[in-house]
Amino acid sequence: MAISYDKLWKLLIDKKFKKTDLKSIASISPNTLAKLGKDEIVDMQSLLKICDALKCSLNDIVDYFPESKDGE
Repeated sequence: MAISYDKLWKLLIDKKFKKTDLKSIASISPNTLAKLGKDEIVDMQSLLKICDALKCSLNDIVDYFPESKDGE
């Protein structure tokens, strides 16, 4: 399973925010911000805080790439 937050970083650039701004406006922890930067899984509550702060949906900030199964 692969997660990418590239859309989130592009959205921040479009809104002229820095990652540290995101931490403040979304009230997320530095650890969550670090996980986002490493494309690691974060809890849904944090993602929803980000969506509320940026007025966007989950599809606007995260991509999910399921692992392909053998034979497909």
